[in-house]
Amino acid sequence: MSALVWIVAALIGVAALGWAFRFAGRALSGNAPRFRDMPFAVAFGYALATAALVFAIWYYLQPPVSEAGVPNAGVTFFRWAVQGFVAFAIAAFLFRLAGRSVGTDSSRKLFRQMPLTAAFGILVILIYAITAVFAAWLAPYGQAEVFAQVNALPGGNAATGGNPDHLLGTDQIGRDLLSRLLYGAQNTVGIAFATTCIAFFLGGTLGFLAATMQGWLDQTLSRIVDVLMAIPSLIFALLLMTIASAWAGSEKWLLTVYMVLIIAVIDSTRVFRLSRAVGMNIVVMDYIEAAKLRGEGLPHLIFKEILPNAYAPLLAEFGLRFCFVFLTIAALSFLGVGIQPPLADWGTMVRDLAQFINFAAFSPLTAALPLMAAGAIALLTVAVNFVVDWMLHRSSGLKE
Repeated sequence: MSALVWIVAALIGVAALGWAFRFAGRALSGNAPRFRDMPFAVAFGYALATAALVFAIWYYLQPPVSEAGVPNAGVTFFRWAVQGFVAFAIAAFLFRLAGRSVGTDSSRKLFRQMPLTAAFGILVILIYAITAVFAAWLAPYGQAEVFAQVNALPGGNAATGGNPDHLLGTDQIGRDLLSRLLYGAQNTVGIAFATTCIAFFLGGTLGFLAATMQGWLDQTLSRIVDVLMAIPSLIFALLLMTIASAWAGSEKWLLTVYMVLIIAVIDSTRVFRLSRAVGMNIVVMDYIEAAKLRGEGLPHLIFKEILPNAYAPLLAEFGLRFCFVFLTIAALSFLGVGIQPPLADWGTMVRDLAQFINFAAFSPLTAALPLMAAGAIALLTVAVNFVVDWMLHRSSGLKE
């Protein structure tokens, strides 16, 4: 009950601060329009943001270890989050600054128009791509290599249960966690990218085909897609993966292939809807009629006439669809029916390392192990969405 009272008192205090801010602004500025026409909700938002910033600064300055010597995991995690945010912001700024000075004229112009969020997203995507491609060279050990010491704590300090050969420690069967984290980028991101490409090829081709041919083909494909979209995608994928696991038997690699095909087919329904809607607006254009009069075939109409003019919305949808596929694979792996051992993936790592959260009061670094895999998933999702938002802004024709 006391917590509820504190929350209500804090909201009342923020509301009073917002009213005082608006009143002081009107008095000091001579009733300027900015303050005169300001709604109370906007003033409340300014006050709430100020209060949150002050609280964040106060919380950041708290000692990470109490006077009794007990680590404060909340303060430690918050400090890591703030320091990581600042580091990535500086890196994105430097990356955009370098892009404005190095490269071709078109690339430099692109970086000059690029907001900092898009630069951050592109930088993160490049880091993930490099990690995925060169995981075998970056990882100190193999993803399935097992060592004698199990559950070695991170940090490499032998006195506290660590091992200098395993900076992030080992899991419950003795596999190096740093290596599996790096290989997880290769498996999770690589498989998600391949799945998204298959979904776009299947859904985009059928969508453009339905928009061009129309008639019974359009009706048949649209009704099939309606049936598939009526079922929640994650539940449908989980059901099909359960059936596929019985078909695969002991062939674990075959289950991964089934997962790629199942998710690609399910997500292709969303791509079909978008490509069909975009294609319907394009097929009525004069240049499509001119191409038909020239005697151009169906492949030419789809891939030479319709696709180039539908590039912008499809590219933006590709980024969003990649995020959904990426999260679906991680969710299926977390539930045990996704990417199978000995392959490393972040969803399985979150599930396997979840019990380390219980050690937050004793070793924040140990408790951070499952958060590293979860954070890797979240960071890539945010980065892709930043880039997609920028692409949507560019394709819309809007100006800053």
